[in-house]
Amino acid sequence: MKWSEKAWEAIWPIYKETLNLPFIQELVNGTLDKEKFTFYIQQDALYLSDYGRILTAIATKLTKSSHIEAFISFAGESIAVENVLHQTFCTELRARGKQTPSPSCLLYTSFLLRQLNAPLEVMTAAVLPCFRIYKEVGDYILANQTPGNNPYQAWINTYGGDEYAQSVEKAVNVCDELAEKCTKEQQDAMTEAFVTCSKLEWMFWDSAYNLEQWKI
Repeated sequence: MKWSEKAWEAIWPIYKETLNLPFIQELVNGTLDKEKFTFYIQQDALYLSDYGRILTAIATKLTKSSHIEAFISFAGESIAVENVLHQTFCTELRARGKQTPSPSCLLYTSFLLRQLNAPLEVMTAAVLPCFRIYKEVGDYILANQTPGNNPYQAWINTYGGDEYAQSVEKAVNVCDELAEKCTKEQQDAMTEAFVTCSKLEWMFWDSAYNLEQWKI
C-alpha cells in the first residue's frame, strides 16, 4: 500500500466529519448564508496568499526536476485561484472591507510555515490535505448537489472535476515518491503532518460557518 493510501485511511474519520459540516451540506443544497460564504472566501484568499509562498519554498528544496516543476505550477495555480475568487465575488468582498486572518486561518498558515523547517517529505505531506480534501469535497458536492441554480457553482466548479484532479494526482505522486525512500519513522512523521492539516481543514470550514472572530 502506498503512503498516500495509508494516510487517507488515517484521516478517513476526519474527512467524513468534514462532509457533515453545516458549511459543506449547505453548499451542497445552495442554502449557505451569503455572509458566511463571503467570510470563507476572504479567509481563503488570505490562506492562499501564504499557501502559494509555501509551495514556492518547497519547490526550491526539491531535487527532482518533475517535482520542482509540479510545485512551481501548484504555486501559480494558487495565485490564479485567488484572483478568480476575487473577481467572481469582488462585490461581496469589497463590502466586507479589509480583513485580518481568523484564529483558525492563522493557526493553519502558521503551522504550514513552521513545516518549512521540517524534513522535505514532511513539508510535502503537510500541504497535501489542501489538495486531496478539496478534490474529494468538490467531487462530493458535484455528485450530491441539489439540481438548479446554486449561487456557489463557480466555487464548486473550481475544485470538482478533471482539471483540478490532475494537479491533485501530481501532488499525491510527489509525496508517494518521497515516501518510498523513507523509513517507517519518517513516513509516520509524514502521516502525522497530514492528519494535523486535515484537522485544520475541518477547523477552517467550521470557523467560516461560525464567522469566527478574535475574542479579545
